[in-house]
Amino acid sequence: MPTIRPKPELLAPAGDMERLTAAVEYGADAVYLAGKSFGMRAAPQNFDEEGIRQAVKLCHSRGVRVYVTCNTLPRNEELPALIPFLRCCQEAGVDAFIISDLGVLALAREHAPLVQRHISTQTGIVNYAAAKACYDLGASRVVLAREVPLSEIKGIRENTPPELELEAFAHGSMCVSFSGRCLLSNYMTGRDANRGACAQPCRWEYTLIEKERPQQAFTLIQEEKGAYVFNSNDMRMIEHIPAMVDAGVQSLKLEGRAKSAYYVACVTAAYRRAIDFFHEHPEKPLPPEILEETEKISHRAYSPGFYFGGQPGQTTDRSQYTRKYEVAAVCLGREGEYLRLAQRNRFFKGDTADILQPGKASITAPLGEIFNEDWEPIESAPHAEMTVYWKTDVEAAPGAYLRIQKT
Repeated sequence: MPTIRPKPELLAPAGDMERLTAAVEYGADAVYLAGKSFGMRAAPQNFDEEGIRQAVKLCHSRGVRVYVTCNTLPRNEELPALIPFLRCCQEAGVDAFIISDLGVLALAREHAPLVQRHISTQTGIVNYAAAKACYDLGASRVVLAREVPLSEIKGIRENTPPELELEAFAHGSMCVSFSGRCLLSNYMTGRDANRGACAQPCRWEYTLIEKERPQQAFTLIQEEKGAYVFNSNDMRMIEHIPAMVDAGVQSLKLEGRAKSAYYVACVTAAYRRAIDFFHEHPEKPLPPEILEETEKISHRAYSPGFYFGGQPGQTTDRSQYTRKYEVAAVCLGREGEYLRLAQRNRFFKGDTADILQPGKASITAPLGEIFNEDWEPIESAPHAEMTVYWKTDVEAAPGAYLRIQKT
């Protein structure tokens, strides 16, 4: 009989309430988010204290856990504001903090003892001694560094207490620096990557300037190599979930708090289906249609990262995303024979819509008769956020995304 693997937790990003709702609706077991300070992503809207309370209330009503990132490296003057924030999160019912600084770990243990403590990937856990030391300091989980191959994760699992959970990234952007500890952004723009404000200079195009000829810039292109010398590929491990689980990973983390709600919905839905498929069919390969869902978001070239012992790979001739699909509209609900849509990008009568909705495989359907908000027939929907009525018997739940393949 095939071995039945335990289901790993699916941990999805939430940069704001819209993204959090998408993660919950599309199958996350847990979400991670940040307050207005102390989180490693300053670009998203993030959550104020009332927003955290609302997020916890929504998630817990659906059986979804909430982890709050406190994984910056705070300076002395920031610590007094951290303590009331930790207490507020405990009062709101937050399930865990994600922490990279030992001082923050101690403060969380003292001032919010009911909240579990997870050690962030920013800490750079790559061996069982470090993992066990974190456990001894009160951590219930470690988020392993992206640089650790599965063979070494297995060794960490075998040499740490079984009560210590292991979490690892399964999908998303990768940093050129070791576990995100990069100074390029700070040097070049004054935006500190270790305090959540990275400008991502690793994605920029570079030229070479020789000291004695400062006015002459040389390209770095040679044969098929390019000038984007720091540009890492994106990680995708959806085909290898059984290998991650067999190595001892108990939580699969999706990167993307700065990404769109559609991105969160699409990736969460794909990994939800993949986890459930591998649990039900442990010996079968992943169906191509589930893998294809990860191609319907903006992404860089995919790789399995460092998990199989090689390098994650780079795309050095460009840093642009691949975009094969774009969101045409979001379904707002049904009114009789019509689906009411909110336009997101221009689409035309006769286009084929690829529909993503919670808990189901995506379906395609031609966009037949469409009407504007005054019920006038139209040939296209060119205006941002305009209301469109689509006459159809296709069933689509509120929150479903209608996508159009780009030509």
